[in-house]
Amino acid sequence: MPSWEWQAERWLRWARTPGHDAYWHYREAFFAVIMPAPGRRTLEVGCGEGRVARDLAHRGHRVVAVDASPTLVGHAADADPDGDYLAADAAALPFRDGSFDAVVAYNSLMDVDDMPATVAEAARVLEPGGRLCACVTHPTADAGRFDGKQPDAPFTIPDAYLGRHRFEEVFERDGLEITFTGWRYALEEYAAALEAAGLLVERLREPAAPPAAVAHRPSDRRWQRLPAFLHLRAVKR
Repeated sequence: MPSWEWQAERWLRWARTPGHDAYWHYREAFFAVIMPAPGRRTLEVGCGEGRVARDLAHRGHRVVAVDASPTLVGHAADADPDGDYLAADAAALPFRDGSFDAVVAYNSLMDVDDMPATVAEAARVLEPGGRLCACVTHPTADAGRFDGKQPDAPFTIPDAYLGRHRFEEVFERDGLEITFTGWRYALEEYAAALEAAGLLVERLREPAAPPAAVAHRPSDRRWQRLPAFLHLRAVKR
């Protein structure tokens, strides 16, 4: 079963509650700094219920979006009848080589079973000079935790940082609950996957929590000391 199919309805409620999670506060930094201008055709890998694809389309991109969860693909299509949404395996994309000039993976590379194969597929469907734009939970942030909610709380990494590690954690916020599952990778493993796929890192950012995030949830001030996310853009040689 696709990793998000079993909790598709929970993710729908979580993702479609405006301001509920970090996406609403970090998306502008991603679109402004990492995304290139709209080109011929943009693919989103791991679209979920479609909020990133809708934001891309609003910014002028011609978007095709895929996800492994048929339920979420259905919800994405219902919310955007003019969009192009498909249920597909990110490691075996149903597109010809060089079909896109941009591929977006927004918080999805941590969820796929084979991250290097997914990056290789993204590179395959990119035209030469095309760009893979990705956001992932920052490898350091995923490896540890703050010892409290105060702004100067120590951050500790109790176990190994290096290597591939399975994670599963239940989050409850404002009456909504969801279980996040996936894989944690060291930064070197993302870099190795890009290298093997023939992609060169062009931009890399570690955004601090923006003021809006801190105003919405004061405990997020901790994330002005340590990045919660890693944004990158890589170009196909």
